[in-house]
Order: sequence, then C-alpha cells, then structure tokens
Amino acid sequence: MVFVTGGSGLVGRELIAQLLEQGKKVFAIYNKTPLPDFQSANLHQIKCSILDIAELENILQTNKDIEQIYHCAAIVTFNPRLKRELFKVNIEGTANIVNAAINSGIKKIVHVSSVASLGRMREDVAIDETMNWTEETNNSHYGQSKYLGEMEVWRGIGEGLDAVIVNPTIILGAGDWNAGSPHLFKSIYNEFPWYSDGTTGFVDVRDVAAAMIQLMDSDISGQRFIINAENKSFKELFDLIAKTFGKKTPYKKVTPFLAKVVWRLEAIKSIFTGKTPLITKETSVAAMAKVNFDNSKLKKQLPGFTYRKIEDTIAHTCAAFINGLSKK
Repeated sequence: MVFVTGGSGLVGRELIAQLLEQGKKVFAIYNKTPLPDFQSANLHQIKCSILDIAELENILQTNKDIEQIYHCAAIVTFNPRLKRELFKVNIEGTANIVNAAINSGIKKIVHVSSVASLGRMREDVAIDETMNWTEETNNSHYGQSKYLGEMEVWRGIGEGLDAVIVNPTIILGAGDWNAGSPHLFKSIYNEFPWYSDGTTGFVDVRDVAAAMIQLMDSDISGQRFIINAENKSFKELFDLIAKTFGKKTPYKKVTPFLAKVVWRLEAIKSIFTGKTPLITKETSVAAMAKVNFDNSKLKKQLPGFTYRKIEDTIAHTCAAFINGLSKK
C-alpha cells in the first residue's frame, strides 16, 4: 500500500489515477475535500492535515501495510502576504511527513519539490541538479519554502530514510483552471492579449506522475531530479494553447518596464481589495527570464523513460477543458 498526500492537487490526482491503474492500493489524505473522481476499492481516503503530526503517525502506525509515501501536498503561491502559511505547510508539513515516516518504518519517500527551490535561475547556462540555492540567489518566498522543505527530506535521508526528490518545471495538465498552472489555459481561452519573451521549462503532469512511480520502484535514493520535457518561450506556449482552443493569440508584448509597473499596481490593488494579486514582483521576474533546464540526469537513471511532446500535452489538456466546459 502507498500513502499519498495532496491527492486533490494536480500532481496528486494524476498520481493516484496511475497507481490505481497499476493495481496498487492507495491511502490518500485530504485537507478539505475528498476526491469524488475515483470509484475504486483500492483507494481509501481520510481527512488529515500534514500539520497534524499525531494523526499522521497514528495513520501510518495503524496501517502497517503502508510502505511508501508520495508527498505531493504543498501550497503554491507568490503572494507575499501568505508567507507564514506558505512556510508552515511547505516546511513544517514536510518535516512532519519525514518524522512520521521514520517513526513508522516507511521504506521510501518521493517528495515533490520544484525548480523554484534551486534559487534565482541563471540565463547563461542550462540549469541542472548541481545548482544550489543560497540566500544570495533567493528568488521567491515560494522557492525558499520548497528549498527548506527539501532540507527536511535530506535530514531524513541522513537519518537512514530512503528518499528521492523531484523538481518539476511548470506542470501542465487539466486541473482547477482557476488556480496554478491550469490558469494559463483559462487566460488564453479568454483571449488574454499579453505575452512575454521569457523562456522556461514545461512538463506534462502525466509524465511527472510516471517518473515519480518509476523512481519509487527503483533502487535510487538520496538524489534529486529535474523533471522537464521541453524548454519553450511563454509566447510559443501561449500561441499553441490559443490555436488549439481556436482563440486569438496574444499580441501585446510585456516589456521589463511595463512588468514593473503592473506588479506594483497589483500590489496596491491587493491592499485595498484583499484579493490575491494576479501578478507579483516574483512572477513578473520569472516571466521575463530566459532559462533552460537540463533533463539528462533523469533520462540516464531511467533509460526507458520518455517525455510527451508539449504539443501533445496541450492538445490533451485543451480537450479536457473543453469537455469540462461543455458539461456545465
């Protein structure tokens, strides 16, 4: 039996689907809402926060068949006002999972981190797993929280726990299109006119889940892996999504000066409305950066693993969103 945190998120939901398809028994915890999509006798769900260390240990020690943990639960936000909650869940929550795993004799953990944990991205070299986060290269509170969460996993490894860390780039898939990366699809569907010259990595959520399962079932431990299918500009990605939806492609270029103006206006607007700003200083910097990620380490360690093409990912994701909209 495997234990999954964050099962209602984009990665967790896909991971559970693949695990069930392989006939594995899954014990998933959720914080607010259980998963209604899966009708399987092999899935057991229970409400439990990763901040509740006592309940976590009770679950793991009561269910002796649980041998593996996929830790997907996290908060993804670049809103500076949510820093306290961000750190509590992404750092303390991860520490709780690690401690509960050690105390319960769990065999292995796969922890979902992010390339944001690597710090401020360099534009002059391809980013690989050797890049280290430092205070000087801190690019965001989110990145810092994921880095410090990783440190809890490395601590567990030092205490004898088998674990692997995965660092996905921007994950594409059909989730809640009002939040996270799926919101990109909603913006383009609504013919958002702006684009930037920035470049970054993108990967299909199905590939992230598949890589995690293969890493879990391997003898690999004490390592981290960037999971990235392709490096593309935001303009390329937005145009692909727009054309697949049959919508107008973005046509207004965001300049560095304009980006600075917009995030400041959004910050002021957020103060008066109490709503999360659409653009922050951190996201505007990321949107303008031209960064490439090296995915060769994972391919060497898992020679049979292949990535889907981003064009196929976009076609699949847009179809899922259109199908969902047609049912409303």
